Amino acid sequence: MSKQLDQACIEACNACAAACDHCATACLQETDVKPMARCIALDIDCAAYCRLAAAALARGSEFAKRICNLCVLLCEACGEECGKHQHDHCQACAQACARCAEACRQMAAV
Repeated sequence: MSKQLDQACIEACNACAAACDHCATACLQETDVKPMARCIALDIDCAAYCRLAAAALARGSEFAKRICNLCVLLCEACGEECGKHQHDHCQACAQACARCAEACRQMAAV
């Protein structure tokens, strides 16, 4: 794996985790939280896997590619759900998820 590709993926994963954390917190502040339940749950799961993927890449883990494949699935699901909501934080999260999914997809393909 190239160090440049590793670093780009690590940065995308960390940015996505931060966006997911922000989105989950902002969703909890919405007037009607119930419709945001799946968004919040996926934000939490996605942030956890993004952090796991970034750490695995930083360590050079032999499982990094497999973890990146799972991260793609979570980012796609989270991005799809966030994209359904018109809140700025959801839209920003959806974009971060798309960038992270692409970076992880490229990493897993190497």
